[in-house]
Amino acid sequence: MRRKGILVGALAFALAFAGIGINASSAQASGTVITIWHNLGDTQNATAVKGLTDAYTKLHPDVTFKLVSQPADNYFALLQAAAISKKGPDMALMWTGLFALQYKSYLQNLKGVVPASALAKEGSLNWSSPNFDAANGPYVMPFDRQFYIGFYNKAAFKKAGVAAVPSNWNELYAACSKLKSAGYTPIVYGNGGQSLGALYYPWYDASYIAIGENATTGIHDLYSGKNQWNSAANVAAYTKYAALKTKGCTNSDVLTKTNNLDDFLGGKAAMIIDGTWDTKKFTDKMGTNVAAFVPPFSDSPIKGVVEFAGQGLSLTSYSKNKTAVAAFMAFMATPAAAKVVDGAGLISNVIGSTTSNPVNQQMLDFAAKGGYSRFPMLDNVLQGDVVDAGNKILPSILGGKTSVAGGLKQMAQVWANLAPAKRGNSYQ
Repeated sequence: MRRKGILVGALAFALAFAGIGINASSAQASGTVITIWHNLGDTQNATAVKGLTDAYTKLHPDVTFKLVSQPADNYFALLQAAAISKKGPDMALMWTGLFALQYKSYLQNLKGVVPASALAKEGSLNWSSPNFDAANGPYVMPFDRQFYIGFYNKAAFKKAGVAAVPSNWNELYAACSKLKSAGYTPIVYGNGGQSLGALYYPWYDASYIAIGENATTGIHDLYSGKNQWNSAANVAAYTKYAALKTKGCTNSDVLTKTNNLDDFLGGKAAMIIDGTWDTKKFTDKMGTNVAAFVPPFSDSPIKGVVEFAGQGLSLTSYSKNKTAVAAFMAFMATPAAAKVVDGAGLISNVIGSTTSNPVNQQMLDFAAKGGYSRFPMLDNVLQGDVVDAGNKILPSILGGKTSVAGGLKQMAQVWANLAPAKRGNSYQ
């Protein structure tokens, strides 16, 4: 799932402290109140969390929930500050991967807390367990399975004479030329949707560039440094990526656009690189005219897809309601909870659950039926400092403000400045 660099300092702490007095959980005479902090705004994911808590309270009237929507930009700074005073929430929205593990000092490992039978029903728990080994116990109870994926407008493709979804760089450039001639923005970029900053989020694209370079080890090689960011292979790949704009495949304002979702929904743009959190918006508006595709950011067809338990809820180590939270987390692994998540337009992370959205099902079928290998979100398994740098540098490369060689050299320098323990083969 998308993430934002940590903002620390006196201002962030002051904001956190001010929020704690208002948002802290408290016991009421009517029963237990579980406070949940999140930074989901009014997205489908927020709808899912609200649906899960409502469903649980309906079954257990003595347990109610206080959902607190925090600002995205300093969400984790607020959580950290709250952990110092131990007056924060009982549960917090958390992303999986290394991002969750860097906050484990104030999170509760769920092994031995949530029943093992419930944990066994959840997929991808390894991605929030130390060293990515589920036997070490997870710190996150995921509620949805997410994809970084492309969406395209079937009518636009037909009108432009694009007979098939492109499967490599050259086919993509050719399709862009036809779509632009037909009056469409071929691929629209911008920071709309789940915005976490002023620029578009680059890790959807970067994940597929890494998979395209080496489907077996491409993602881990960027972590370990076996593939340096400024390697010849990366310079070549990102040169082709930067060409998307120079060849007219994108909108001219990739670094400043904020209504890119509207352009796709309104039929102005033919493609968008996004994720499952927006699938329902697209199918509600476009019906059967929208479909998913694997971004073809490679010289040859990519046979990998980013399919990941991207986010979930964590139990804070200082919560006074651990027993009640554990019971709610066990509910999250039930068919009833899976139905709630599906109703919000998302894909449940409960093993064996189904989706009623045909485009979500198309995504699941890439790996389940199409022979695609599953890969994690690149930003969730890279070092935080590298991700934070990439949030600025990679969009600047596509936007033409930074040269490919210069930008990737900066990325390599950030990696080289990491602590030695974070530059090895084992994920830290």
